Amino acid sequence: MLNEVTEAPDNTAVRCALWRAMHVRVDAPPHVLEDEVGLRLVDPGPDWPKRPDMDPEATRAFRAAMVARARFAEDLVAEQAGQGVTQYVILGAGLDTFAQRRPELAARLRVFEIDQPATQSFKRRRLTRLGYGVPEGLRLVPVDFEAGESWWERLAAAGFEPDRPAVIVSTGVSMYLTEDAIAATLRRIAALAPGSTLAMSFLLPSDLVAEADRPGLRTSQEGARASGTPFVSFFSPQDMLTLAREAGLENARHVPGSVLAERYFADRTDGLRPSSGEDFLMATV
Repeated sequence: MLNEVTEAPDNTAVRCALWRAMHVRVDAPPHVLEDEVGLRLVDPGPDWPKRPDMDPEATRAFRAAMVARARFAEDLVAEQAGQGVTQYVILGAGLDTFAQRRPELAARLRVFEIDQPATQSFKRRRLTRLGYGVPEGLRLVPVDFEAGESWWERLAAAGFEPDRPAVIVSTGVSMYLTEDAIAATLRRIAALAPGSTLAMSFLLPSDLVAEADRPGLRTSQEGARASGTPFVSFFSPQDMLTLAREAGLENARHVPGSVLAERYFADRTDGLRPSSGEDFLMATV
């Protein structure tokens, strides 16, 4: 059980893992992403669907957004691996389960998962207990951001090769970072080897969010603040592109969340659609 361990992932990582599982258990097929491994990692007990933040109707747009962004990232990784890229870095990995669900693809890559030490310790223990283990190609990279540790230095120490291209993915993270911290991360990524690709999600200001989704955004903000991890950064697409280009990512482009909605949900008959408000910054080095 999750509450039986001293170190545990943060609430956001747990919630995302459970929403991905709920997509499989509640929503009709075809599923955008099939992921119940995260549920096994969390091991929340039989009553987890009764949690207030797991209400099937109230959360359907949010869980759709979670699986859409995860699928988008994995499609990008598959595409880049097909072009010979062999390094995949997940900034703020949480309880990501790509390496466990896509072992054939993961075997062609060196996967680096960066997150807080407590999350990494918990995940390593649970992967071992469940029999997945931590293969050579999966590097769990603990970084104590609060203590000022450099994710770049820790990544290099874990075996990342900066002279070889990589895919860098960061979803659901930028809203917790200051603009200065995001700019510093973008500058570091801009210095990667040619052929590297970045996909980073970001939140839109409320006035750019569909009116129907604004109450949900406010609820998310209140929940994040109450849990001690408030949202601090919102960007218009143009402001995010400017930030990226000033950091040296001249080939930056904006991918609206509506593109993901059309790509993965267009033919559904149950009306399931992701909430608006989270877009992607894409860039190539």
